[in-house]
Amino acid sequence: MSWRLIAAAILCAAAGALQAQSSFPSRPIKLVVGFAPAGAADFVSRTLGEPLSRALGQPIVIDNRPGAGSSIAAEYVAKSAPDGYTLLIASPSSILVNPLLMKLGYDAKRDLMPVTKVTSSPLVVAVNPSVSATTLRELIEVAKRQPGKLNFASSGNGAAPHLAAVLFMKLAGVEMVHVPYKGGGPAVQSVLAGDTQLSFATPPSVLPLVQAGRLRALAVTSRNRTPLVPGVPGMEEAGLPDYEISFWYGFFLPAGTSREIVQKLHQETSKVLALPEVGKALAKEGTEVSGSKSPEEFAAFIAEDAKLWTRLVRDSGVKAD
Repeated sequence: MSWRLIAAAILCAAAGALQAQSSFPSRPIKLVVGFAPAGAADFVSRTLGEPLSRALGQPIVIDNRPGAGSSIAAEYVAKSAPDGYTLLIASPSSILVNPLLMKLGYDAKRDLMPVTKVTSSPLVVAVNPSVSATTLRELIEVAKRQPGKLNFASSGNGAAPHLAAVLFMKLAGVEMVHVPYKGGGPAVQSVLAGDTQLSFATPPSVLPLVQAGRLRALAVTSRNRTPLVPGVPGMEEAGLPDYEISFWYGFFLPAGTSREIVQKLHQETSKVLALPEVGKALAKEGTEVSGSKSPEEFAAFIAEDAKLWTRLVRDSGVKAD
């Protein structure tokens, strides 16, 4: 084959690729959630899914794949075709924490591409009303009187609610028993049923129950109060001034996805995050819009945030199940 024919073939292939990218998306996009329905990740996904469907002109199909602290979902996306049709919503758990705790079938740095951060919020320390404590100080007193008697639920080993509770135990000098579940929804339901006594829960999974009087909120995990969770003290006011932790969710694609598709999804997601109704829906459930200016900014944020979570894992002594 002559060089002219080779060059022509390359140009045709490039033109075809550009045409495919410009028509993206041409079919439904799967948004993979690493936790069971009714948790925070599921709520955020469904809040963003409908307006993102309208923006992209294709359905966003929510695919819940709970297990292994959200690593099952992350591995599924990491091994999916890099064509933009399989999108992951992830927290620090599957991106930063799980790689420190267990051997995984994926490398988050190598196999997943950051698109944008979408939300951030503190956690809520929520207890079953049968627990006598009405403040965080009282909870610490109860835990000290009865070491190992209080059970706390989390959305999975190594998840942000788990590490938040471990950090609490270390700073407060108390001992509680960890009971992991496959998502924030089941974890909160266990507190509601009295199978466990408390949880460091994501706001969307717990606030409706707090507002209905079925659970009691003692504090938020930010240092100060936040309008996202009105009427609930921050950690400094509640008695643990050295305590502060929050978490985020973001979108990721399989490595190798074209820059054009990454930029398209970032651009359309940013438009959705700017919609007033989206901000109001998220704020109602105790979380806030927190988009990234670019995929590169999100990647830089992750690199910096990794320092915090690495320190938490190291200092807390958390081990994989």
